[in-house]
Amino acid sequence: MIETLQQYGQAYLWTDGFRFTGVAVTLMLLVVSLLIGFIISIPLSIARTSSKKYFSYPVWLFSYLFRGTPLYVQLLIFYSGVYTLDFVRDSDFLSWFFRSGYYCTLLALILNTCAYTTEIFAGAIRETDKGEIEAAKAYGFSNWKLYTQIIMPSALRRSMPSYSNEVILMLHATSLAFTATVPDILKIARDVNSATYQPFIAFGIAAIIYLIISLVLVSLFRQSEKKWLKHLQPLSN
Repeated sequence: MIETLQQYGQAYLWTDGFRFTGVAVTLMLLVVSLLIGFIISIPLSIARTSSKKYFSYPVWLFSYLFRGTPLYVQLLIFYSGVYTLDFVRDSDFLSWFFRSGYYCTLLALILNTCAYTTEIFAGAIRETDKGEIEAAKAYGFSNWKLYTQIIMPSALRRSMPSYSNEVILMLHATSLAFTATVPDILKIARDVNSATYQPFIAFGIAAIIYLIISLVLVSLFRQSEKKWLKHLQPLSN
């Protein structure tokens, strides 16, 4: 057991002179992919609900593509397939980017969570109370002000329960990073198992770490829902 824990502590990802443990790598993948995916999904969700096909159709196609194919396949395409293209190898930047398992994993996670989050937010936008929109228009709100002050704040709050599930699913999805040789929690667990031949302990520790992170995330979302969705909860007698 002690030897297994020592093996966990000796696995690192080196980046620009810094080293990160497997837990830190997993959390970095999770936070960065969710943050970038969240930011991109907001304008995409607005375009997704547009009545103009030249706005909504490309977003639908992007969403359908990344939600309709397994994340594992997407990761393999980015990590193993894209680099075989001539124009990628001939470009210094693209060659550098797609040679990195970390960046390929991050790209796959960002695009995948962006597709799912876009649909979550688009559904919440469609469910916005028409009365709120009509009242805002009656007060002379511009489209920009309508979306920034009425529609999107309301939609983001109401989509929080669904989005919390997406965050947990993304945490589990980071375990695929080992296929791109990124030393996340699962990659280290596999290495520890190879070194100690104790699969139950090696993968058991990994499972406990994922469980602890999940419990923390669920707790944070529950507290946020109590604060921002209080007005939607039934009144107590």
